[in-house]
Formats: sequence, structure tokens, C-alpha cells
Amino acid sequence: MISGDTRYDEKIAERAKGADILIHEVISEEGLSKLSPDWQKYHCDSHTRSSDLARLASKAKPRLLILTHVLHYSAPVTSALKEVQAGYEGKVVLANDLDVY
Repeated sequence: MISGDTRYDEKIAERAKGADILIHEVISEEGLSKLSPDWQKYHCDSHTRSSDLARLASKAKPRLLILTHVLHYSAPVTSALKEVQAGYEGKVVLANDLDVY
């Protein structure tokens, strides 16, 4: 299953339940915290925070969670991966151009 730009949504967790692969965009909370409150609200209205993605993946339990369209702002891009891994016990990878799964 592939998500688009979206904030946390239970329907995605339901539809992705047991998927082989879930490809999902994510916001690094470390990077997000460095933005002004207005920018934080703007981005959170249409993107999924790393902790929310970990919660979603914990419900859906895909065999593989692939992070894409990673919004990390001034934080390292790997911050989003580490944040999701902190709240989700399944296999998670950070997508790179031309990866094959």
C-alpha cells in the first residue's frame, strides 16, 4: 500500500493491515520542533509525524514499512527513521531513489 501526503488516519491503518509493504511519508519530529508554530501547524495538517506513523504501523503491522517523502527540515534525514523505530517494532527502512524491494 502507498500513502500520499496525509496526516494520521485510522482508515489507512485499517486498509494497510497485514500488507506486505506500506510506503508512507513522514515528518521528523526533531526537525518539526525547530519550525515556528505556524509552520508546524501547516505541515501537520497534511503530513504524518513520526510518532503517529509508528502508531499507525503498530496497528497495521506491515511486513515492511518504507519511509518516503521524508520531511526532516534541519534535522538529519535519519532522525525520522530513528523516531519511527523508537515506537514501532517492525522492519522499517528509509527509501532512497532507485531502491528495489
